[in-house]
Amino acid sequence: MKKTATVVLLIMSGIFSYAQGCSDAGICTIGQSFETEKADFKNSIEFATVFGKGESDVTYFSPYITYTRKVNEQFSLATKITFSSANGSFGTRASFGDAYLIGNYTLKEENQKQWSFLTGFKFPFTSSNLKINEYSIPLDYQASLGTFDLFLGTNYKIFNWDFNLALQIPVFNNNKNSFFKEYAGTNDFPSTNLFERKSDALFRTTYNIKTTNQKWVFKPSVLFIYHLGEDSYETIYNKRETIKDSDGLTINGNIVSFYKINSLNSIGLSLAAPFAVRTTRPDGLTRSFVASIQYIVQF
Repeated sequence: MKKTATVVLLIMSGIFSYAQGCSDAGICTIGQSFETEKADFKNSIEFATVFGKGESDVTYFSPYITYTRKVNEQFSLATKITFSSANGSFGTRASFGDAYLIGNYTLKEENQKQWSFLTGFKFPFTSSNLKINEYSIPLDYQASLGTFDLFLGTNYKIFNWDFNLALQIPVFNNNKNSFFKEYAGTNDFPSTNLFERKSDALFRTTYNIKTTNQKWVFKPSVLFIYHLGEDSYETIYNKRETIKDSDGLTINGNIVSFYKINSLNSIGLSLAAPFAVRTTRPDGLTRSFVASIQYIVQF
């Protein structure tokens, strides 16, 4: 138990230190679709609100709703809809972001060991070119990257540990962002005109802690996210140019806690922050701190 407490304290110390790079283009949260708890009901709805702090004092308020249907003992489907409001020196812009459809197939558990597999898609509600007062704004203010993405993943559960691997692959790019830093009067954000983003690979390890009365669950985790190539944009001369150092590794710390109110209802709190970051993050997903509150009802 002392080792567990040490891990939690280390993650919490990282969460409350300032750094850059905690982000989620979708791959960080789709891993939560891996079912590590035996559900008592076939349906669940999650209502959540995410608060975040980004670059250049941009702040975020991002609610979402998730519906999960347990089709049978092995297969479940989850749908998720996101919304985001960003506020900063450019002003405030709010919009629906993305819709997700995720399927999870779980093999039979044997000797407290279990494999599960995940696949799904992300569909954008915008082409990432929302404006404020008719002026183009950077991706940091956009609610979606404007890409249609494929998710592939697998999870291995052994005793109280979960290890999962996932890929997020943009299969169709509808990003029509038109932001040029040359016309913005600031160098805080890079140019992202007609932005094209590369794929991501994730490895996550999670330790599950339950109290004796089964009311509380704590899940500290560490996420390694590798951006598999340099992103690019189209210059003012209509030439596609890669963005140097936009590939590479990000390491995030995360702790999730849930309190089971009764057999139908639970509430949760999630805190996350980065430990190591890529040099350049033009996608606008940089976060120094993220906190979310969830309410889950089963029926």
